[in-house]
Amino acid sequence: MVLEHALLSVRPGQEAAFEDSFRQAKDVIADMPGFGRLTLSRCHERPGTYLLLVEWETLEHHTVGFHGSPEYERWRRLLHHFYDPFPVVEHFDEVLTV
Repeated sequence: MVLEHALLSVRPGQEAAFEDSFRQAKDVIADMPGFGRLTLSRCHERPGTYLLLVEWETLEHHTVGFHGSPEYERWRRLLHHFYDPFPVVEHFDEVLTV
């Protein structure tokens, strides 16, 4: 399992619209091969900042499968215009769970 991590900085005043769009976008990603689960969390201290965590079976399911799919274009159209700056996406392998 690979964990995708992205801090999403949403343009001020666009938080509600972003959350509505994300409710649609979650269905796009949830049907992708290799998708495990997703959580979207909103920061208490910085309400325009969200933490996106997505579990994938392999790194390639995200970087090749999802990003190379027609579904990714729908995801991009729904969400990318909300970000400023555009998020850095990183991938992690689990080391320890308690």
